[in-house]
Amino acid sequence: MTELEKKMKAKIPGEDTGIEIRHSLCAICSPSHHCGLDCYVKDGEIIRVEGTPGHPYSHGKLCTKGSAQRNYIYREDRIKTPLRRVGERGEGKFEPISWEEAYQIIAERLNKIKEEYSPHSVAFYSGYSKWYRPIYHRFAYVFGSVNFGTDDSVCAVAKKIADKVTAGCEGAPDMAHANTFLGWNYDGYYSHHLSVEGVRKLKERGGKVIIIDIRDTPAAKNLADIFLHINPGTDGALALGMAKLIMDNGWADMEYVNRYTYGFEPYKALAQEYTLEKVSEITGLNPDDIYEAAKLYATNGPACTNYSASAIVHHINGFNSHRAILCLSALTGNFDRVGGNYPIPASYLRQPAGFKTRDEEFRNNREPSGTPRIGAGRFPLWDTKFNEFQTMDLMRQMEEETPYPVKAVFALGLNAKLFPETDRLLEVMKKKLDFIVDVDLFMNMSAKYADIVLPACSSVERSELKCYRGGYLVYTKPAIKPLYESKSDVDILCELARVMDLDDDLLKAGYEACLDWMIEGCGLTMADLKKSDVPMKVPSAVWPVKPGNCLKNGFPTPTGKFEFYSMDIVAVDPKYGLDPLPSYRDSLGEQDSKALREQYPFYLCTGARLPYAIHSRVHKTPWLRSLRPDPTCEINRQDAACLGLKDGDSAILSSPYGEIRMKVKVTSKIKPGVILTVPGYSEANVNNLIGRDHLDPYSGFPGYKGMRCNICKSQEART
Repeated sequence: MTELEKKMKAKIPGEDTGIEIRHSLCAICSPSHHCGLDCYVKDGEIIRVEGTPGHPYSHGKLCTKGSAQRNYIYREDRIKTPLRRVGERGEGKFEPISWEEAYQIIAERLNKIKEEYSPHSVAFYSGYSKWYRPIYHRFAYVFGSVNFGTDDSVCAVAKKIADKVTAGCEGAPDMAHANTFLGWNYDGYYSHHLSVEGVRKLKERGGKVIIIDIRDTPAAKNLADIFLHINPGTDGALALGMAKLIMDNGWADMEYVNRYTYGFEPYKALAQEYTLEKVSEITGLNPDDIYEAAKLYATNGPACTNYSASAIVHHINGFNSHRAILCLSALTGNFDRVGGNYPIPASYLRQPAGFKTRDEEFRNNREPSGTPRIGAGRFPLWDTKFNEFQTMDLMRQMEEETPYPVKAVFALGLNAKLFPETDRLLEVMKKKLDFIVDVDLFMNMSAKYADIVLPACSSVERSELKCYRGGYLVYTKPAIKPLYESKSDVDILCELARVMDLDDDLLKAGYEACLDWMIEGCGLTMADLKKSDVPMKVPSAVWPVKPGNCLKNGFPTPTGKFEFYSMDIVAVDPKYGLDPLPSYRDSLGEQDSKALREQYPFYLCTGARLPYAIHSRVHKTPWLRSLRPDPTCEINRQDAACLGLKDGDSAILSSPYGEIRMKVKVTSKIKPGVILTVPGYSEANVNNLIGRDHLDPYSGFPGYKGMRCNICKSQEART
């Protein structure tokens, strides 16, 4: 083998091999986790990927999903051309058409619905990704519709709103200066691998770690000084019980409470109901462990807390459970202080980076008025605190057509699998909608119901503006040309704005013109960013952001204080029955009747994380699918023995709403009585087992992690 052949086999870049490195980012995971990606390109094809050394966020690291980037973008199910439906909705029968024809059909059909009904009868929906959302949000508003909604309806925003109505802002953990880390539903090894290093450093300097989770996780095993293996859906009760212990034992920071908080007395009265014995019974925890955790958190300060984006708020009691956990930070004097949790304002795409942009102004300054968004009459707190429609009310409004009909859905990434009762939703869309557009990378179950399907390109085939903590901005360049006839989502929107002649010069001018408007004043222009392949430091950025602003200038709440008793919730019409205190109620709600307990004796908790999966996004990526090829549910070893179930058995998982078939994994890492599942498998969509109306009344979030279910060995396995 020659030296050149050796280099080619090792995929070493250089003039002699014709291989070059092009910087990009991996957009498979959530928006704050976009890691730097080095693409090794030869003859227009990516042949290897590595993490970008020196990247300000990921520091050259890539997780399992990012390492499978090639396998992801070159999947066989990529949508290659614009498509027009020729069969029945759901059949997946399409014919290729040109971009020009697709745009013309979309413009004519959307404008017809706008004229016959109203612009609000068109719902604009975004699944993942999030990078294009300022452009898309404005597009919906310029079209005239109030109905722009996204997967934020089930992802993180319930937590954000709970933060707003309690503290007026979010509070990020100051891990670098904390003595104690409270990891409430934290498992960085599976869901945020870059955060684990911060926890390790805390422990190296003598800090302590408390992990609270429904399963025995790698974080519990490797990081925890105290591990509380809690019953699912009981977090709010534990937080109130810890609050009572902190008050009763004199561990509360009463100087902080008296000076910076509002509503302490009714909060104290609520907490007094949660005795150690009562909380132990609800949570399934040892009373001594609860006591020691409360003591460590309150007395070994400063203490910071990890607030999960979804694990808590995916219960129908999750909104108030999060508020109860957040209140512990103020009770112990840790909110907006060094080593505790403190606000970091968003810069771009609602991500913190230490500088200001006009992102929100760009989204909202063309917002129509006078018509309620979908879900406004059902979830008023959501509607007043977040400017998107609550997508979990979309099915109801399509079915009932009140307060007005929804006749079209234009979607970037229409993933029906995230909706409860998915099959019912698809049937409603099939019968009630006059027109459906879906823009996506892959031909999936939802795209098969669309009238027009448009091919989107991946993050390595397009440019994107991204900000990072530390005060960085980057405008990525395409590592390769868009595959097939695919286009960037923003190019599709801006080209469509021109075809439809929407009244917006910025949208019609294109993506870069919109970005220049949004980042004006930060100290960098698009011309500057286009000269660099790596993130640039923003001249106006102030980093690190220091705590203390709320304590000095007042909290952004109606009272100017941290509110144990929320005045924003007081302002909601009393007919909705929302409690201004972070009260606790059972997470099963209407599911907790005697009849249902007998028929469905298990607690179903969906959404379990794996280090090589993210929802349904990579289940058809061969390398990653091979790591867990079958839809799987986990069951405790004791329960499995009683039911005669063994590892690998085929089982039927059922709820009042349907049933699915999954393989069994027997484990000791979850408690008896609990069934844990990984979501996203088309052939076993666990969200078909979740009721459409099984929703948190504060946020509208589904109770993904709290439903009654049953499990039995499938007939197929018995024969």
